[in-house]
Amino acid sequence: MRGPHNIWRLIRTLATLERTGAIGVVLEAFRAPASLRFAARVLGWPFKPLGLKGDPALPPVTRALTALGPAYIKFGQILSTRPDMVGEELALQMKYLQDKLPPFPTAIAKRMIEEELQVPVDQIFTEFSEPVAAASIAQVHKARLADDGREVAVKVLRPGIEKAFRKDIDAFYLTAQLIELLAPFARRLRPMEVIKHFESVVAGELDFRLEASAAAEFAANTEKDNGFDVPRPVWFLSGRQVMTLGWAEGISLNENALIDAAGHDRQVLGARVLQLFLNHALRDGYFHADMHQGNLKVAANGDIIAYDFGIMGRIDEYTRRVYAEILFGFIRKDYRRVAEVHFEAGYVPADRDIDEFARALRAVGEPIFGMDASRISMARLLAYLFEVTERFGMETRTELILLQRTMVVVEGVARGLDPHINIWEVAKPVVEGYITKNVGPRALLRDLGKTALVLARFGPKLPRMVEAALIAQSTPPPPPSKPWAMRAVAAVLIGFALLAFGVWLGTLI
Repeated sequence: MRGPHNIWRLIRTLATLERTGAIGVVLEAFRAPASLRFAARVLGWPFKPLGLKGDPALPPVTRALTALGPAYIKFGQILSTRPDMVGEELALQMKYLQDKLPPFPTAIAKRMIEEELQVPVDQIFTEFSEPVAAASIAQVHKARLADDGREVAVKVLRPGIEKAFRKDIDAFYLTAQLIELLAPFARRLRPMEVIKHFESVVAGELDFRLEASAAAEFAANTEKDNGFDVPRPVWFLSGRQVMTLGWAEGISLNENALIDAAGHDRQVLGARVLQLFLNHALRDGYFHADMHQGNLKVAANGDIIAYDFGIMGRIDEYTRRVYAEILFGFIRKDYRRVAEVHFEAGYVPADRDIDEFARALRAVGEPIFGMDASRISMARLLAYLFEVTERFGMETRTELILLQRTMVVVEGVARGLDPHINIWEVAKPVVEGYITKNVGPRALLRDLGKTALVLARFGPKLPRMVEAALIAQSTPPPPPSKPWAMRAVAAVLIGFALLAFGVWLGTLI
């Protein structure tokens, strides 16, 4: 339930960060100004005893996030892929959040499976392991099917996780309301819409029927992608709280030492992760939106295996073209075209000066391209671009939030494999290939063909639709109602109502 009572949740968040010692580490990692550090410590210190204790064996930030709950753990998972933002040490500590959280008992998992599938576990599986991975939403068991002997992964939802997420999301809504109320300048960021978007994403992640559907669609889209594999769902053994997939054997992408020992080329893997993501986003408009290291493995043959399809992103064809043209414009240093794309898409208000906007974009791009390859960052570009678009009145585009967030995570994964990767050089062939096929004369002809097909489907209805439009155009509009007449009618109706009430009252007396 949303409301002011969620203020307690926010206070406890700050108190937990203070009690676990995480607040100082976080502020230091983000290089917060001295004034903000002072304010945070002053506000947090009085409430310190109210904070959650967490597991003292864990480092401060990991300890605080695991104590606060699943939504905070999700935030930590994202940060764990960004050592360039939070530092190598803190990123390494938070990798614990990806798949090494405390599991719940196997007996509870088996009971949930039986309740969901209405079949005893022993009849379905000949083998059923203890948890092999545990994350914020669910845990995974390795099993063997009784009917054909296949090895499968059985994913079971954490008990009570929906209620826990509900509490966190309600507190986030309150935070968004307070931001809109107390910081009018931040309203263009549309914090309420951002939280609504996050809520819809979480809702999909908490229903494994939707995740199984996502896995099947993603596998169909990517079956011809070289060096990439997606486990297929076992539909008759999947439901709302349980999902069964083909078993994927491999080394997690956060285990660099094991990857090296197995003889895999991490530079090749880093480039492939980034190019696969861009291909899925631009070519298919459907991409894995939770591509941290804990959800990716490298198989013995060098293929990258993706799993955990609770958060998937979808963007329409027009938005794909806009995104590709913006990236392509920066790659070519054509800042005028980047500015034009923003105006054409309606991202920047039409009354702003396009030349001034292009000049501001040049100030964003040039310093980044002048950096050493190991320091070139798409995440940094997005951060600088955000500052510029804020100045020119661009509102937050909720349809791009997931895409941009995933781009930042994927870059972190690629850089974790190859710290010296040149993000722009790797992205260039994918973006150029998409632009060649989807922007220009060939794309125009294809769009006209699609338009003709749509008109053909509505062909039988078109004459009647045109006739109705012409009749509506030629029919004079009804005369405007007169305020005094409306008031007179209202007075008569009120009079009748009072009379009826008086008659009813008289019958009682």
